[in-house]
Amino acid sequence: MNFDGYETDAFFDELMDNQGLPRPSAQLLVDAIENLPEGDLLSRQSASEQAMRDMGVTFNVYGSGEGTERTIPFDIVPRIIEGSEWDIVEAGLKQRIKAVNRFIDDIYHDRSIIADGVVPEWIFTSSKGYLPQCQGLNPPKGVWAHVTGTDLIRDADGTFFVLEDNLRVPSGVSYVLLNRTLMKRNFPQVFHRSRVRRVVDYPDQFMKMLHRLAPEGVEKPNVAVLTPGVYNSAYFEHAFLAQQMGAMLVEGRDLVYDGKYICARTTAGLQRIDIIYRRVDDEFLDPDVFRADSTLGCRGMMKAFREGTLTLANAPGTGVADDKVVYAFVPDMIKYYLGEEPLLPNVPTHLCYDPEALEYTLDNLEKLVVKPASESGGYGMIVGPQSTAEERNEFAKALRADPRNYISQPTLSLSRAPVVVDDHFEGRHLDLRPYILHSGESTYVLPGGLTRVALKKGSLVVNSSQGGGTKDTWVVDRTAKPETVPC
Repeated sequence: MNFDGYETDAFFDELMDNQGLPRPSAQLLVDAIENLPEGDLLSRQSASEQAMRDMGVTFNVYGSGEGTERTIPFDIVPRIIEGSEWDIVEAGLKQRIKAVNRFIDDIYHDRSIIADGVVPEWIFTSSKGYLPQCQGLNPPKGVWAHVTGTDLIRDADGTFFVLEDNLRVPSGVSYVLLNRTLMKRNFPQVFHRSRVRRVVDYPDQFMKMLHRLAPEGVEKPNVAVLTPGVYNSAYFEHAFLAQQMGAMLVEGRDLVYDGKYICARTTAGLQRIDIIYRRVDDEFLDPDVFRADSTLGCRGMMKAFREGTLTLANAPGTGVADDKVVYAFVPDMIKYYLGEEPLLPNVPTHLCYDPEALEYTLDNLEKLVVKPASESGGYGMIVGPQSTAEERNEFAKALRADPRNYISQPTLSLSRAPVVVDDHFEGRHLDLRPYILHSGESTYVLPGGLTRVALKKGSLVVNSSQGGGTKDTWVVDRTAKPETVPC
Protein backbone atom coordinates (compact mmCIF):
# COMPACT_ATOMS: atom_id res chain seq x y z
CA MET A 1 0.00 0.00 0.00
CA ASN A 2 1.12 3.54 -0.67
CA PHE A 3 -0.20 7.04 -0.13
CA ASP A 4 -0.63 7.89 -3.83
CA GLY A 5 -3.97 9.61 -4.23
CA TYR A 6 -4.41 10.21 -0.51
CA GLU A 7 -6.35 13.46 -0.06
CA THR A 8 -6.18 15.78 2.91
CA ASP A 9 -9.33 17.59 1.66
CA ALA A 10 -8.08 20.90 3.11
CA PHE A 11 -8.11 19.55 6.68
CA PHE A 12 -5.00 19.64 8.85
CA ASP A 13 -3.53 16.16 8.47
CA GLU A 14 -1.31 14.71 11.19
CA LEU A 15 0.96 12.84 8.73
CA MET A 16 0.73 14.73 5.44
CA ASP A 17 1.08 18.41 4.58
CA ASN A 18 -1.30 20.27 2.27
CA GLN A 19 0.85 19.28 -0.72
CA GLY A 20 0.29 15.61 0.01
CA LEU A 21 3.88 15.09 1.19
CA PRO A 22 4.85 13.43 4.48
CA ARG A 23 5.59 15.81 7.32
CA PRO A 24 9.28 15.58 8.35
CA SER A 25 8.40 13.70 11.54
CA ALA A 26 6.41 11.12 9.53
CA GLN A 27 8.84 10.56 6.65
CA LEU A 28 10.46 7.43 8.14
CA LEU A 29 7.09 5.82 8.81
CA VAL A 30 5.64 6.63 5.40
CA ASP A 31 8.76 5.29 3.64
CA ALA A 32 8.59 2.07 5.70
CA ILE A 33 4.90 1.52 4.92
CA GLU A 34 5.34 2.14 1.20
CA ASN A 35 8.29 -0.28 1.04
CA LEU A 36 6.37 -3.17 2.58
CA PRO A 37 5.52 -6.11 0.30
CA GLU A 38 2.05 -6.10 -1.25
CA GLY A 39 -0.56 -7.02 1.35
CA ASP A 40 1.89 -6.92 4.26
CA LEU A 41 0.37 -3.91 6.00
CA LEU A 42 -3.09 -5.47 5.86
CA SER A 43 -1.66 -8.65 7.38
CA ARG A 44 -0.12 -6.64 10.19
CA GLN A 45 -3.41 -4.80 10.76
CA SER A 46 -5.26 -8.11 10.93
CA ALA A 47 -2.68 -9.63 13.27
CA SER A 48 -2.89 -6.60 15.57
CA GLU A 49 -6.67 -6.87 15.73
CA GLN A 50 -6.36 -10.58 16.56
CA ALA A 51 -3.82 -9.76 19.29
CA MET A 52 -6.35 -7.36 20.81
CA ARG A 53 -8.97 -10.11 20.86
CA ASP A 54 -6.53 -12.65 22.29
CA MET A 55 -5.63 -10.25 25.12
CA GLY A 56 -9.31 -9.69 25.87
CA VAL A 57 -9.11 -5.97 25.13
CA THR A 58 -12.83 -5.20 25.17
CA PHE A 59 -15.28 -2.57 26.31
CA ASN A 60 -18.98 -2.80 27.02
CA VAL A 61 -21.60 -0.72 25.24
CA TYR A 62 -24.77 -0.26 27.25
CA GLY A 63 -28.04 -0.44 25.38
CA SER A 64 -26.47 -1.77 22.17
CA GLY A 65 -28.53 -4.11 20.06
CA GLU A 66 -25.34 -5.72 18.72
CA GLY A 67 -24.30 -7.25 22.04
CA THR A 68 -22.69 -5.46 24.93
CA GLU A 69 -19.05 -6.52 24.61
CA ARG A 70 -16.85 -5.40 21.72
CA THR A 71 -13.20 -5.29 20.80
CA ILE A 72 -12.09 -1.69 20.48
CA PRO A 73 -11.01 -0.98 16.88
CA PHE A 74 -7.30 -0.32 16.38
CA ASP A 75 -5.69 1.36 13.37
CA ILE A 76 -2.09 0.50 12.60
CA VAL A 77 -1.02 3.91 11.23
CA PRO A 78 0.10 5.99 14.25
CA ARG A 79 -0.51 9.65 14.84
CA ILE A 80 2.76 11.61 15.00
CA ILE A 81 3.38 14.86 16.93
CA GLU A 82 6.63 16.82 16.91
CA GLY A 83 8.34 16.97 20.30
CA SER A 84 8.64 20.76 20.08
CA GLU A 85 4.86 21.03 19.61
CA TRP A 86 4.23 18.62 22.45
CA ASP A 87 6.38 20.59 24.90
CA ILE A 88 3.97 23.52 24.57
CA VAL A 89 0.95 21.25 25.04
CA GLU A 90 2.52 19.64 28.10
CA ALA A 91 3.21 23.02 29.71
CA GLY A 92 -0.39 24.07 29.05
CA LEU A 93 -1.79 20.89 30.60
CA LYS A 94 0.33 21.30 33.73
CA GLN A 95 -0.85 24.88 34.05
CA ARG A 96 -4.46 23.85 33.58
CA ILE A 97 -4.55 21.05 36.15
CA LYS A 98 -2.82 23.21 38.73
CA ALA A 99 -5.47 25.93 38.36
CA VAL A 100 -8.38 23.48 38.29
CA ASN A 101 -7.20 21.84 41.52
CA ARG A 102 -6.96 25.25 43.16
CA PHE A 103 -10.52 25.96 41.99
CA ILE A 104 -11.97 22.71 43.38
CA ASP A 105 -10.28 23.24 46.75
CA ASP A 106 -11.49 26.83 46.84
CA ILE A 107 -15.09 25.85 45.99
CA TYR A 108 -15.21 23.40 48.90
CA HIS A 109 -13.59 25.88 51.31
CA ASP A 110 -13.29 29.68 51.17
CA ARG A 111 -14.88 30.33 47.76
CA SER A 112 -12.69 33.33 47.15
CA ILE A 113 -13.23 33.06 43.39
CA ILE A 114 -16.94 33.60 44.08
CA ALA A 115 -16.37 36.49 46.46
CA ASP A 116 -14.17 38.21 43.88
CA GLY A 117 -16.82 37.90 41.19
CA VAL A 118 -14.93 35.66 38.77
CA VAL A 119 -17.40 32.74 38.75
CA PRO A 120 -21.10 33.06 39.72
CA GLU A 121 -21.91 30.90 42.75
CA TRP A 122 -25.02 29.36 41.19
CA ILE A 123 -22.92 27.98 38.33
CA PHE A 124 -21.21 25.42 40.54
CA THR A 125 -23.98 24.86 43.09
CA SER A 126 -26.31 23.92 40.22
CA SER A 127 -23.74 21.51 38.75
CA LYS A 128 -24.55 17.80 38.97
CA GLY A 129 -20.91 17.26 39.90
CA TYR A 130 -21.02 19.52 42.96
CA LEU A 131 -21.39 17.50 46.18
CA PRO A 132 -22.37 19.41 49.33
CA GLN A 133 -21.24 16.34 51.33
CA CYS A 134 -17.65 17.18 50.33
CA GLN A 135 -17.70 20.68 51.77
CA GLY A 136 -14.68 21.14 54.03
CA LEU A 137 -12.88 18.00 52.87
CA ASN A 138 -9.10 18.20 53.01
CA PRO A 139 -7.48 15.72 50.59
CA PRO A 140 -3.72 15.18 51.07
CA LYS A 141 -1.74 18.24 49.93
CA GLY A 142 -4.98 19.91 48.83
CA VAL A 143 -5.07 17.83 45.63
CA TRP A 144 -8.49 16.70 44.41
CA ALA A 145 -7.85 15.63 40.82
CA HIS A 146 -4.87 13.28 40.79
CA VAL A 147 -5.60 11.70 37.40
CA THR A 148 -7.01 13.79 34.57
CA GLY A 149 -7.80 13.02 30.95
CA THR A 150 -8.04 16.30 29.06
CA ASP A 151 -9.47 16.03 25.54
CA LEU A 152 -7.70 18.07 22.88
CA ILE A 153 -8.46 18.77 19.23
CA ARG A 154 -6.60 20.53 16.42
CA ASP A 155 -8.29 22.87 13.98
CA ALA A 156 -7.62 23.53 10.30
CA ASP A 157 -4.48 25.50 11.20
CA GLY A 158 -3.08 22.75 13.44
CA THR A 159 -3.72 24.74 16.63
CA PHE A 160 -4.47 22.67 19.74
CA PHE A 161 -7.65 23.50 21.70
CA VAL A 162 -8.99 22.01 24.92
CA LEU A 163 -12.34 20.38 24.20
CA GLU A 164 -13.17 19.22 27.74
CA ASP A 165 -11.69 18.02 31.02
CA ASN A 166 -12.34 14.56 32.49
CA LEU A 167 -11.56 14.51 36.21
CA ARG A 168 -13.80 11.96 37.91
CA VAL A 169 -12.82 8.59 36.47
CA PRO A 170 -11.08 9.24 33.13
CA SER A 171 -10.69 6.06 31.10
CA GLY A 172 -8.61 4.83 28.18
CA VAL A 173 -4.98 4.85 29.33
CA SER A 174 -4.68 1.06 29.06
CA TYR A 175 -5.26 1.38 25.33
CA VAL A 176 -2.30 3.77 25.12
CA LEU A 177 -0.02 1.13 26.63
CA LEU A 178 -1.41 -1.71 24.54
CA ASN A 179 -1.35 0.29 21.29
CA ARG A 180 2.30 1.06 21.94
CA THR A 181 3.09 -2.63 22.44
CA LEU A 182 1.46 -3.47 19.11
CA MET A 183 3.25 -0.70 17.23
CA LYS A 184 6.66 -1.68 18.58
CA ARG A 185 6.04 -5.20 17.30
CA ASN A 186 5.00 -3.98 13.86
CA PHE A 187 7.59 -1.26 13.22
CA PRO A 188 10.48 -1.74 15.69
CA GLN A 189 13.18 -0.15 13.53
CA VAL A 190 11.07 2.83 12.47
CA PHE A 191 9.98 3.26 16.05
CA HIS A 192 13.56 3.39 17.32
CA ARG A 193 14.84 5.66 14.56
CA SER A 194 11.90 8.05 15.04
CA ARG A 195 12.96 8.64 18.66
CA VAL A 196 9.51 8.23 20.13
CA ARG A 197 9.03 9.38 23.71
CA ARG A 198 8.33 6.54 26.10
CA VAL A 199 5.00 5.70 27.72
CA VAL A 200 5.90 2.33 29.24
CA ASP A 201 6.60 3.79 32.67
CA TYR A 202 3.08 5.24 33.16
CA PRO A 203 2.03 2.56 35.72
CA ASP A 204 5.21 3.20 37.68
CA GLN A 205 4.69 6.97 37.55
CA PHE A 206 1.11 6.43 38.66
CA MET A 207 2.11 4.31 41.65
CA LYS A 208 4.81 6.80 42.69
CA MET A 209 2.25 9.60 42.55
CA LEU A 210 -0.19 7.67 44.72
CA HIS A 211 2.52 6.83 47.26
CA ARG A 212 3.20 10.57 47.69
CA LEU A 213 -0.41 10.92 48.82
CA ALA A 214 -0.36 8.15 51.43
CA PRO A 215 -1.98 8.81 54.83
CA GLU A 216 0.34 10.37 57.36
CA GLY A 217 2.81 7.94 58.90
CA VAL A 218 2.31 5.22 56.25
CA GLU A 219 5.65 4.46 54.56
CA LYS A 220 4.62 1.43 52.49
CA PRO A 221 0.98 1.99 51.59
CA ASN A 222 -1.32 -0.72 50.29
CA VAL A 223 -2.94 0.44 47.06
CA ALA A 224 -6.15 -0.90 45.54
CA VAL A 225 -8.07 -0.22 42.33
CA LEU A 226 -11.81 -0.10 43.07
CA THR A 227 -13.90 -1.37 40.15
CA PRO A 228 -17.70 -1.63 39.81
CA GLY A 229 -17.13 -5.16 38.50
CA VAL A 230 -16.92 -7.22 35.34
CA TYR A 231 -20.00 -5.67 33.72
CA ASN A 232 -18.55 -2.15 33.73
CA SER A 233 -17.60 -0.81 30.30
CA ALA A 234 -13.97 -0.27 31.34
CA TYR A 235 -13.44 -3.40 33.45
CA PHE A 236 -10.61 -4.61 31.25
CA GLU A 237 -8.75 -1.40 31.97
CA HIS A 238 -9.33 -1.66 35.72
CA ALA A 239 -7.86 -5.16 35.80
CA PHE A 240 -5.02 -4.26 33.45
CA LEU A 241 -3.95 -1.19 35.45
CA ALA A 242 -4.10 -3.04 38.76
CA GLN A 243 -1.87 -5.76 37.34
CA GLN A 244 0.58 -3.28 35.78
CA MET A 245 0.77 -1.17 38.95
CA GLY A 246 1.08 -4.09 41.32
CA ALA A 247 -2.11 -3.02 43.11
CA MET A 248 -5.04 -5.03 44.45
CA LEU A 249 -8.20 -5.14 42.33
CA VAL A 250 -11.26 -4.92 44.55
CA GLU A 251 -15.00 -4.48 44.33
CA GLY A 252 -17.17 -2.85 46.97
CA ARG A 253 -18.21 -6.23 48.35
CA ASP A 254 -14.53 -6.97 49.08
CA LEU A 255 -14.21 -4.00 51.43
CA VAL A 256 -15.21 -3.38 55.03
CA TYR A 257 -14.79 -0.47 57.45
CA ASP A 258 -13.46 -1.66 60.81
CA GLY A 259 -14.19 1.60 62.65
CA LYS A 260 -10.94 3.28 61.63
CA TYR A 261 -9.60 1.77 58.43
CA ILE A 262 -10.96 0.49 55.15
CA CYS A 263 -9.87 -3.14 54.83
CA ALA A 264 -10.02 -5.76 52.10
CA ARG A 265 -11.23 -9.25 52.83
CA THR A 266 -8.48 -11.68 51.85
CA THR A 267 -7.81 -15.37 52.41
CA ALA A 268 -5.36 -14.30 55.12
CA GLY A 269 -7.92 -12.10 56.87
CA LEU A 270 -8.56 -8.37 56.73
CA GLN A 271 -5.85 -6.26 55.08
CA ARG A 272 -5.76 -2.50 55.56
CA ILE A 273 -6.06 -0.40 52.38
CA ASP A 274 -4.33 2.98 52.51
CA ILE A 275 -4.99 4.33 49.01
CA ILE A 276 -7.87 3.59 46.64
CA TYR A 277 -7.75 4.55 42.98
CA ARG A 278 -11.45 4.49 42.44
CA ARG A 279 -13.14 3.78 39.13
CA VAL A 280 -16.56 4.13 40.73
CA ASP A 281 -18.56 7.34 40.39
CA ASP A 282 -18.88 9.57 43.46
CA GLU A 283 -22.53 8.81 44.20
CA PHE A 284 -21.83 5.07 44.60
CA LEU A 285 -18.79 5.28 46.90
CA ASP A 286 -20.46 5.25 50.31
CA PRO A 287 -24.14 4.44 50.93
CA ASP A 288 -23.99 6.25 54.29
CA VAL A 289 -23.14 9.54 52.55
CA PHE A 290 -24.36 9.34 48.95
CA ARG A 291 -26.78 6.84 47.38
CA ALA A 292 -28.18 4.59 50.09
CA ASP A 293 -28.91 1.82 47.59
CA SER A 294 -25.35 1.54 46.28
CA THR A 295 -23.56 -1.79 46.54
CA LEU A 296 -20.51 -0.62 44.56
CA GLY A 297 -18.73 1.15 47.41
CA CYS A 298 -18.29 0.62 51.13
CA ARG A 299 -19.95 2.06 54.23
CA GLY A 300 -17.48 4.15 56.19
CA MET A 301 -15.30 5.01 53.19
CA MET A 302 -15.99 8.75 53.42
CA LYS A 303 -15.48 8.71 57.20
CA ALA A 304 -12.04 7.11 56.73
CA PHE A 305 -11.26 9.65 54.03
CA ARG A 306 -12.28 12.61 56.20
CA GLU A 307 -10.28 11.30 59.15
CA GLY A 308 -7.16 10.82 57.01
CA THR A 309 -6.76 7.04 57.27
CA LEU A 310 -7.61 6.59 53.58
CA THR A 311 -6.68 8.46 50.41
CA LEU A 312 -9.13 8.44 47.50
CA ALA A 313 -7.95 9.25 43.99
CA ASN A 314 -9.62 11.12 42.52
CA ALA A 315 -11.18 12.77 45.54
CA PRO A 316 -15.01 12.80 45.64
CA GLY A 317 -16.32 16.16 44.47
CA THR A 318 -13.95 16.63 41.54
CA GLY A 319 -16.90 16.26 39.18
CA VAL A 320 -17.77 19.92 39.69
CA ALA A 321 -14.90 20.71 37.30
CA ASP A 322 -16.10 18.05 34.82
CA ASP A 323 -19.13 20.20 34.15
CA LYS A 324 -18.88 21.66 30.64
CA VAL A 325 -20.31 24.98 31.82
CA VAL A 326 -17.63 25.23 34.51
CA TYR A 327 -15.08 24.26 31.80
CA ALA A 328 -15.78 27.56 30.07
CA PHE A 329 -14.37 29.41 33.11
CA VAL A 330 -11.03 27.54 33.26
CA PRO A 331 -9.13 30.33 31.42
CA ASP A 332 -10.42 32.72 34.10
CA MET A 333 -9.29 30.29 36.81
CA ILE A 334 -5.77 30.23 35.36
CA LYS A 335 -5.60 34.02 35.40
CA TYR A 336 -7.14 34.24 38.89
CA TYR A 337 -5.17 31.56 40.74
CA LEU A 338 -1.89 31.60 38.83
CA GLY A 339 -1.74 35.13 37.45
CA GLU A 340 -0.88 33.69 34.02
CA GLU A 341 -2.35 33.68 30.54
CA PRO A 342 -3.64 30.26 29.42
CA LEU A 343 -1.16 28.38 27.26
CA LEU A 344 -3.90 26.17 25.77
CA PRO A 345 -7.12 27.88 24.58
CA ASN A 346 -10.59 26.50 25.11
CA VAL A 347 -12.83 25.91 22.13
CA PRO A 348 -15.01 29.06 21.84
CA THR A 349 -18.08 28.26 23.94
CA HIS A 350 -21.60 29.68 24.26
CA LEU A 351 -23.25 29.17 27.65
CA CYS A 352 -26.89 28.53 26.91
CA TYR A 353 -28.12 29.77 30.30
CA ASP A 354 -27.40 33.24 28.93
CA PRO A 355 -30.49 34.39 26.99
CA GLU A 356 -28.46 35.83 24.10
CA ALA A 357 -26.33 32.67 23.84
CA LEU A 358 -29.47 30.52 23.93
CA GLU A 359 -31.10 32.53 21.16
CA TYR A 360 -27.93 32.35 19.06
CA THR A 361 -27.68 28.60 19.59
CA LEU A 362 -31.32 27.97 18.68
CA ASP A 363 -30.96 30.11 15.55
CA ASN A 364 -27.83 28.27 14.44
CA LEU A 365 -28.39 24.66 15.48
CA GLU A 366 -27.53 23.43 12.00
CA LYS A 367 -24.01 24.90 12.34
CA LEU A 368 -23.11 24.16 15.97
CA VAL A 369 -22.16 21.28 18.24
CA VAL A 370 -24.37 21.35 21.34
CA LYS A 371 -23.51 19.26 24.41
CA PRO A 372 -25.10 18.58 27.78
CA ALA A 373 -23.03 19.82 30.70
CA SER A 374 -22.67 16.56 32.60
CA GLU A 375 -22.82 13.74 30.04
CA SER A 376 -19.86 11.85 28.58
CA GLY A 377 -19.18 9.26 25.91
CA GLY A 378 -20.75 11.34 23.15
CA TYR A 379 -24.25 10.85 24.55
CA GLY A 380 -26.93 13.54 24.56
CA MET A 381 -25.19 15.84 22.08
CA ILE A 382 -26.03 17.02 18.59
CA VAL A 383 -23.62 17.78 15.74
CA GLY A 384 -25.59 20.34 13.77
CA PRO A 385 -24.16 19.82 10.26
CA GLN A 386 -24.73 16.06 10.55
CA SER A 387 -28.26 16.27 12.01
CA THR A 388 -31.71 16.26 10.43
CA ALA A 389 -34.31 19.00 10.79
CA GLU A 390 -36.41 16.65 12.91
CA GLU A 391 -33.49 15.92 15.25
CA ARG A 392 -32.80 19.63 15.64
CA ASN A 393 -36.43 20.39 16.43
CA GLU A 394 -36.51 17.72 19.15
CA PHE A 395 -33.18 18.92 20.54
CA ALA A 396 -34.40 22.52 20.65
CA LYS A 397 -37.19 21.44 23.03
CA ALA A 398 -34.68 19.96 25.49
CA LEU A 399 -32.50 23.04 25.14
CA ARG A 400 -35.33 25.43 25.96
CA ALA A 401 -36.46 23.27 28.88
CA ASP A 402 -33.05 23.27 30.61
CA PRO A 403 -30.64 25.82 29.10
CA ARG A 404 -28.26 25.61 32.11
CA ASN A 405 -27.47 22.05 31.08
CA TYR A 406 -26.11 22.94 27.63
CA ILE A 407 -23.21 24.62 25.92
CA SER A 408 -22.72 25.17 22.21
CA GLN A 409 -19.53 25.38 20.20
CA PRO A 410 -18.63 25.95 16.55
CA THR A 411 -18.19 22.85 14.42
CA LEU A 412 -14.44 22.98 14.03
CA SER A 413 -12.57 21.39 11.14
CA LEU A 414 -11.03 18.66 13.28
CA SER A 415 -7.63 17.40 12.16
CA ARG A 416 -7.43 14.07 10.40
CA ALA A 417 -5.00 11.22 9.89
CA PRO A 418 -4.83 8.28 7.49
CA VAL A 419 -6.55 5.03 8.43
CA VAL A 420 -6.57 1.70 6.63
CA VAL A 421 -9.82 1.24 4.69
CA ASP A 422 -9.95 -2.00 2.70
CA ASP A 423 -6.80 -1.78 0.50
CA HIS A 424 -6.10 1.96 0.70
CA PHE A 425 -5.83 4.94 3.06
CA GLU A 426 -8.55 7.46 3.86
CA GLY A 427 -8.54 10.43 6.22
CA ARG A 428 -10.56 10.27 9.42
CA HIS A 429 -11.14 12.89 12.13
CA LEU A 430 -9.55 12.42 15.54
CA ASP A 431 -8.93 13.91 18.94
CA LEU A 432 -6.36 13.35 21.67
CA ARG A 433 -6.66 12.50 25.36
CA PRO A 434 -3.41 13.04 27.29
CA TYR A 435 -3.29 11.81 30.89
CA ILE A 436 -1.97 14.03 33.67
CA LEU A 437 -0.84 12.77 37.08
CA HIS A 438 -0.73 15.45 39.78
CA SER A 439 0.39 15.03 43.39
CA GLY A 440 0.81 18.68 44.35
CA GLU A 441 4.57 18.22 44.52
CA SER A 442 4.98 17.24 40.88
CA THR A 443 3.02 16.78 37.66
CA TYR A 444 3.60 14.12 35.03
CA VAL A 445 2.04 14.24 31.56
CA LEU A 446 1.99 11.03 29.53
CA PRO A 447 3.64 11.87 26.17
CA GLY A 448 0.95 11.85 23.53
CA GLY A 449 -1.87 9.97 25.18
CA LEU A 450 -4.85 8.28 23.54
CA THR A 451 -5.72 9.19 19.97
CA ARG A 452 -9.36 8.39 19.29
CA VAL A 453 -10.54 8.14 15.68
CA ALA A 454 -13.99 8.61 14.18
CA LEU A 455 -13.82 5.58 11.89
CA LYS A 456 -17.12 6.40 10.18
CA LYS A 457 -16.37 8.55 7.14
CA GLY A 458 -17.10 12.22 7.79
CA SER A 459 -18.05 11.66 11.43
CA LEU A 460 -16.78 13.99 14.16
CA VAL A 461 -17.70 11.67 17.06
CA VAL A 462 -14.63 9.72 18.19
CA ASN A 463 -15.98 7.94 21.28
CA SER A 464 -15.61 4.16 21.33
CA SER A 465 -19.23 3.92 22.49
CA GLN A 466 -20.19 5.65 19.23
CA GLY A 467 -18.09 3.47 16.91
CA GLY A 468 -14.72 5.17 17.24
CA GLY A 469 -11.33 3.48 17.32
CA THR A 470 -7.82 4.21 18.55
CA LYS A 471 -4.30 4.82 17.26
CA ASP A 472 -0.89 4.86 18.88
CA THR A 473 0.40 8.41 19.41
CA TRP A 474 4.08 9.09 18.72
CA VAL A 475 5.73 12.17 20.18
CA VAL A 476 9.00 12.27 18.26
CA ASP A 477 12.25 14.13 18.88
CA ARG A 478 13.97 14.27 15.51
CA THR A 479 17.03 16.12 16.84
CA ALA A 480 17.58 13.88 19.89
CA LYS A 481 19.67 10.74 20.14
CA PRO A 482 17.72 7.47 19.81
CA GLU A 483 16.68 5.99 23.14
CA THR A 484 17.99 2.59 24.12
CA VAL A 485 15.29 2.01 26.75
CA PRO A 486 11.77 0.67 26.23
CA CYS A 487 9.17 3.12 24.97
